[in-house]
Amino acid sequence: MKVQETGFEGLLILQPRIFKDDRGAFYESWNEATFKSLGLDFRFVQDNQSISHKNVLRGLHFQHAPHAQGKLVRVTHGQALDVVVDLRKNSKTYGQHYKLVLCSDKANMMWIPAGFAHGFIALEDDTIFQYKCDAVYNPQSEECLIWNDPKLGIDWEIDKPIISSKDEEGKRFDDLNTSF
Repeated sequence: MKVQETGFEGLLILQPRIFKDDRGAFYESWNEATFKSLGLDFRFVQDNQSISHKNVLRGLHFQHAPHAQGKLVRVTHGQALDVVVDLRKNSKTYGQHYKLVLCSDKANMMWIPAGFAHGFIALEDDTIFQYKCDAVYNPQSEECLIWNDPKLGIDWEIDKPIISSKDEEGKRFDDLNTSF
């Protein structure tokens, strides 16, 4: 497993070793001992999966403390543009965003620590996006940051994404009162 830093404290890109032959491919997406040996000591309590049509945008979601979630995310079919926004007020990257294309062919993953809003846009039909979470979903602590807030300047690389009504009602960055 290769670990790449992003310039955002704690936000990491992970690349497992892929074994390919004429039958296909194999890789370990999660191995507790391997992750611990890399200094990544996580305890996951919930797995989530979404299946999205091309151009579906989900997010930018987060949960307030004490229910804040860290997430290990990956795409197991298709590809998605994954975007995070740093909501940690004492972070040098507070209010900045980071984006990365996650692709099933590359098997790349991203560790998103608590304190980030997270979203993605599916770049292909039937994109399967998987999350391993270190805290359970708590609807009372959930909040949504509006995906197209001009202050954030996120280029989603599409003009008219498909968005849920819930995500259309997200708050602007300046209106958030986060616990991070």
